[in-house]
Amino acid sequence: MTTLKSKLQEDLNAAIKGRDELRSSTLRLTLSAITNEEVAGKIKRELSDDEVQKVIAREAKKRREAAEAFTQGGRPESAERERAEGEVLATYLPKQLSDDELRQIVAQAVEEAKAAGAEGPRAMGAVMKIVNPKVAGQAEGGRVAAVVKQLLAG
Repeated sequence: MTTLKSKLQEDLNAAIKGRDELRSSTLRLTLSAITNEEVAGKIKRELSDDEVQKVIAREAKKRREAAEAFTQGGRPESAERERAEGEVLATYLPKQLSDDELRQIVAQAVEEAKAAGAEGPRAMGAVMKIVNPKVAGQAEGGRVAAVVKQLLAG
């Protein structure tokens, strides 16, 4: 069984052979971030596929934030590069939930929290505890929190 990390390594080798500069540099940086995560702490360890996926998601988020910053700073070519790197990383992440799917999951969680006695804005923590395991890796935390706030307020 090939792990996600070994798949990244194989794809990096293919990108280098194919002289795909964007893909190879993005995968190099991502593999470097994975290695840093493995050696962080007191002992070196091998990351599971789920942990590798979290590192990839974090790297993709960094690319989105950097693209936004470059756009606001008037550097469209740098922003475009960051977006392209984000798209490369997105191929290794699970498909993101659509707004409708996310809203439906959150609405169910709000109902569950209300049934348990949590009401209004204070129920945010209870609802997030219910929602997070269901959407892990498929929706960014900020996006989930925004929908939860919206449904609790409305």
